[in-house]
Amino acid sequence: MNTKPIVALDFSTSSEINHFLSEFKEESLFVKVGMELYYQNGPEIVKYIKSLGHEIFLDLKLHDIPNTVKRSMQGLAALDIDMINVHAAGGKEMMKAAMEGILAGTPAGSERPKLIAVTQLTSTTQEAMRTEQLIEVPLLQSVIHSAQLTQDSGLDGVVCSALEARLIKEQTTSNFLCVTPGIRLNGAEQGDQKRIATPIFAKENGASHIVVGRPITLAADPLTAYLAIKNQWNGVGN
Repeated sequence: MNTKPIVALDFSTSSEINHFLSEFKEESLFVKVGMELYYQNGPEIVKYIKSLGHEIFLDLKLHDIPNTVKRSMQGLAALDIDMINVHAAGGKEMMKAAMEGILAGTPAGSERPKLIAVTQLTSTTQEAMRTEQLIEVPLLQSVIHSAQLTQDSGLDGVVCSALEARLIKEQTTSNFLCVTPGIRLNGAEQGDQKRIATPIFAKENGASHIVVGRPITLAADPLTAYLAIKNQWNGVGN
């Protein structure tokens, strides 16, 4: 099945969004609206992007007490988004409350957004996890445990590194989503990402979706960069 990479719109203003999306007039995109963009522009930016016909992953990583997350999700689900996330570190009760909020907030007749949970950020290393979070188990074990907890909580999948996707699939179910940021083409700058992979590796290792930001948004020709990544992801010309 031909699927779209999720393009991380790491911008601050609506004018930047307009300029970037103008490069894609013939492409229907799946985009990620993160904290930088949402917090500075609010729900209106989501409504605007949806009006252009693009799918949206609202990446706000909610992590709070269950009632707060439930009520927040209820409001966010009304925005007609396609995917949203929480932090698995918030625990099972919080994740279940998030799903309750989404079910309550999804407009009648609409498909509810997919709900996924962050395991460990792809900028996190084994050493940082051990010294800063005081988690002594191997990073991979921590990620798999978070994925299993997420599935037990009734969510649709997780955000993880492509390096971990196959093992997560083996420990969950085949339809459990593995949404993988930290995607780079061979030879591209790593930036602040630590656990990175190419689109080809992500596909072969079981990723359900890839999230790509700077390799597309900072490219001299964003459309060409997007199509190259999309083709690799879908096995075109490999």
